[in-house]
Amino acid sequence: MQFFQHTNIDFLSKRNRFYLASLTVIAIGLVFFFIKGLVIGIDFAGGTEVLVRFHNDVEINQVRSSIDLEGVSGAEIKTMGSDRDILIRTAEPGEGTTVSDRIKDALTKGIPGNSYEILRIDKVGPKIGKELSTSAIYATIFSLLAILIYLAFRFEFIYALGSVLALIHDVLTTLGIVAITGALFPSMNLELNQGMVAAFLTLIGFSVNDTVVVFDRIRENIKLYKNESIVSVMNKSLNYTLNRTIITNGTVFVTVLILLIFGGEVNRSFAFTFFIGIITGTYSSIWVAGAFVVDIKHWLDKKRLGSGNLAVKKA
Repeated sequence: MQFFQHTNIDFLSKRNRFYLASLTVIAIGLVFFFIKGLVIGIDFAGGTEVLVRFHNDVEINQVRSSIDLEGVSGAEIKTMGSDRDILIRTAEPGEGTTVSDRIKDALTKGIPGNSYEILRIDKVGPKIGKELSTSAIYATIFSLLAILIYLAFRFEFIYALGSVLALIHDVLTTLGIVAITGALFPSMNLELNQGMVAAFLTLIGFSVNDTVVVFDRIRENIKLYKNESIVSVMNKSLNYTLNRTIITNGTVFVTVLILLIFGGEVNRSFAFTFFIGIITGTYSSIWVAGAFVVDIKHWLDKKRLGSGNLAVKKA
């Protein structure tokens, strides 16, 4: 299926504008991230989380009063899509099911006549949460290093560097947009949990796969068009692979969109993060990764010319 046949788009001539757009989004996103932050899921924060579904609608204040009367300190209470589904999270320590049992007792005593069922109970100790946080950071760093090494062997190191810079761009842009969305639309209940970390790692693999396809075509075209500039060769390569990029990424986009709409609260953090990641990954494969390589090559060429001129003057 060919949607983009014989295109001749000059992707790289306006790369400075795309750099500016990316930096703007990243800067605004990081401001939101450091000021507002993301809601830390129980996976990393530790504590007990109980998801309850009442038979009838219930007021948040009524649930909060019941929990406070039971003496469960620092409980965070919010609705999850409806006024019947209530998420109760607390960092209060307790052995086994002690804390969750106290929460259930509080709801039974404090909200009589409105039966409920427990949909989910999660408990993570603070030590486990810290270990998971550390593991998530290491997983992201080592995945980027592994990709850098792999691409350095498969292509020139300059291509590997451009690809990793594009991946860092994807991660920071996606993180920024998630932070902005979480701050402006708290009802989406986006949490930094294992699902979101999995989305970032999936995004890294997804984006680098697309970039490798583009770089493969660039490597082939450099041999075919030896007398043309690197900018011309890259534009040709991006136009050749545009159809494949749009179709492949479009099918994943639709699939993740369906998961985001119908996947429920449990999958929302993963689905939304990966949904944004597909957009940023597609964008970076077309407008960012190759642009980085071009500018790095130009910088190295100027450096070599400068060194050559200096050597001539000394001679």
